[in-house]
Amino acid sequence: MHTLTLFYDARCGLCSQDRQWLSIQPAYLRLEFIPYDPPEAIRRLPAIRHLRADQEIVVMANTGEVWQGAGAWVICLWALQEYRTWSARLACPAMQAMARSIIHWISANRIGISRLL
Repeated sequence: MHTLTLFYDARCGLCSQDRQWLSIQPAYLRLEFIPYDPPEAIRRLPAIRHLRADQEIVVMANTGEVWQGAGAWVICLWALQEYRTWSARLACPAMQAMARSIIHWISANRIGISRLL
């Protein structure tokens, strides 16, 4: 695996802030950012129409694996040089439920959070 493509909501302030933050982090992999709704996203990942990408981030590796929600954030952290250890912590079974709850809460409230930003 050498590239992760992150499909995000370009109209969402929180999503755009996350994209900016991820793009300036030193990473082990190349990170690409594509808004989830233009034709380019559908060409790259036809299943994106069915993945609720307007509600949760979707990440695809160049090898074909796809993650969404908490799993997508864990793989994003895994790609970053300074956060790989955190990704391992959040991926362990004891932390997965907590990570999933936090990501779902943020996703459910992202419009309100975006307004604050």
